[in-house]
Amino acid sequence: MAFEELRARMEQLLAETRRFTDPRQAASGLRGAMVETKVALGTLREAVESTGRELTGEQRQLADAERRGRLAGDVGDAETVTVAERFVARHTERVTVLERKLAVLKDELALVERDYGELSSSYRAAKLGVPPDPPTRVSDADLAMEPSPEFDDLGRRASREEMAAAVQAQLEALKSKLGKRS
Repeated sequence: MAFEELRARMEQLLAETRRFTDPRQAASGLRGAMVETKVALGTLREAVESTGRELTGEQRQLADAERRGRLAGDVGDAETVTVAERFVARHTERVTVLERKLAVLKDELALVERDYGELSSSYRAAKLGVPPDPPTRVSDADLAMEPSPEFDDLGRRASREEMAAAVQAQLEALKSKLGKRS
């Protein structure tokens, strides 16, 4: 299951779980989400291991191509040096791609592990009889609310931090409008 599909499925399961008022029903839904997440964790861990092995093999092939190129250069075999340089370039590129892929897989794994931890604590709370958080009801008027002018200006020229601060300010305005101060 792709990471985006997993994320969408988890959101769907959590939304379904939140509509239950009975903690036992919520616990059952959370348990199902945990099972699916645990399967996804296994798949991601296998992908990390597989990519790590592939990277190790590619690094070995790169080292071999570099060594062969040096040996061919020492002997004065220009044709073999040219072939070795092409292989070095190809393996270097592949190593770079695999390193990025491995980093992304590790990041995804960390995110899913964190989500699993959150699911687990929600499940434990539901098992203890704590009802899940009720879904927040937002009116159509709130959804149609115009963004503040500073938010529009930020959208054109702002850094991530400025955008996050503007979004947080709008969220606080919505919360106060709904009477949910946090």
